[in-house]
Amino acid sequence: MILGVKGRLKSPWSRRKRKHILSPQQWRNLFTPDGKLRDNGVKFLKKVRSGGVDPSIRAEVWPFLLGVYDLTSSAKERDVTKTKNREEYEKLRRRCRKLLKHNSELCKPYGSRETSSGGDGGCLTEGMDSPASEDVVSARESLSSEEAIPNNEDEYQPATSAMEEYSDSKRITGPNVAPDSDSSDSESSDDPEASQTFTLTETTEDFDHNQSSKEDMEVQSESRSREDFTTWQRIIRLDAIRANEEWIQYSPVQAAVSESKAHRIAEVVGLKDYHHLEPARIFHASRLVAILEAYALYDPEIGYCQGMSDLLSPIISVMTEDHEAFWCFVGFMKKARHNFRLDEVGIRRQLNTVSKIIKYKDSHLYRHLVNLQAEDCFFVYRMVVVLFRRELSFEQTLCLWEVMWADQAAIRAGIGKSAWSRIRQRAPPTDDLLLYAIAASVLQRRKQIIERYSSMDEILRECNAMAGHLDVWKLLDDAHDLVVTVHDKIE
Repeated sequence: MILGVKGRLKSPWSRRKRKHILSPQQWRNLFTPDGKLRDNGVKFLKKVRSGGVDPSIRAEVWPFLLGVYDLTSSAKERDVTKTKNREEYEKLRRRCRKLLKHNSELCKPYGSRETSSGGDGGCLTEGMDSPASEDVVSARESLSSEEAIPNNEDEYQPATSAMEEYSDSKRITGPNVAPDSDSSDSESSDDPEASQTFTLTETTEDFDHNQSSKEDMEVQSESRSREDFTTWQRIIRLDAIRANEEWIQYSPVQAAVSESKAHRIAEVVGLKDYHHLEPARIFHASRLVAILEAYALYDPEIGYCQGMSDLLSPIISVMTEDHEAFWCFVGFMKKARHNFRLDEVGIRRQLNTVSKIIKYKDSHLYRHLVNLQAEDCFFVYRMVVVLFRRELSFEQTLCLWEVMWADQAAIRAGIGKSAWSRIRQRAPPTDDLLLYAIAASVLQRRKQIIERYSSMDEILRECNAMAGHLDVWKLLDDAHDLVVTVHDKIE
């Protein structure tokens, strides 16, 4: 038992060294002979929650934390899931390539195309017409495989019609993706084949007098969908090029990618202006493009917004297979996608929660914020949107996210407070651990805020200045303390 200076139970996070990290040996011992996690994963989640995950096994552990694999699944069931997920991802990538090729055809009449590493002119899709391009960005072209890529384009062609392919991708959209959104509905007309199939299957002997207007709506929807995707393509490529190189020291295998391979993949995904980057960053940017484009089609209501590349970058640095990285990102976005809604309802709810935590924990600080008209906590907006990615180092970010994911996995699995009885501080799992951590970072600076700052702009500058100066272990310690103290008051 660990006691504090006043005899109270202390959180394991107060230990600055990660003595409770989930080690490779402990990870292997958590499984039964048929590959199932013992006690439905309760011990596993406790371990992650108490100390995070050893970097060498993150690629194996994260799919469990992010819901790609069920905590009760067997090894055989996971093999089936992995195969299905690979196929679904490849379907999305094929659709991306069709749209890229379509945009390329539209650009041709307006002049010759420039090379993919050239200037701002030309199309994004240079190189998409070559047969080899069909497979380079597929899951088969992951870093784990150095085999020669076949040039048979037909190998990757769907066996179903375009409409069936569209339907398949719609079926994999999770419950958090609104199925009746405008942009979601527009996907049915991604290409002419889809529109034709839809018309044939929906037509009856009795002529629908509204059919003409429906077709007009489909044409408009198709045009808008392609315009949206073209916009997403452009922004994704700009953000991918700007991605920093902080991940490189944590992923030496990916960092060692050859220049020829990096350039080949960059050309296929239509990356531009990358000559100033080293091969590792080119390769990383290309993977960002491929996976973010696929996600934009998977979740068209959200599509792509700036900031999403910040969330994906750590994931692809750990997951070397594109299809596995994609589904981990999907699992991550089931919670984080609300940060990127245009109506900002999700952001406002989270800022309101941070405000409540501060109000119930420190009324003096809260009154000061009210006097400054800053009680809406807009000054932590960036922390909420990209989940502390800009304020923490790469490794600190992964540690925080892993603990946060363990809480969310526990809630998905229906693990209640009683299952955590041995966890010091007895903090119940919460979907909002991130928000408690954000509130904790503000409370750690309460004295400066109260005594020195007289405007929200000054508090905002203080929050932005936190980058590189936060102790993730102290942050999680304080966050768990807040969960114990105010959780029941704000839930």
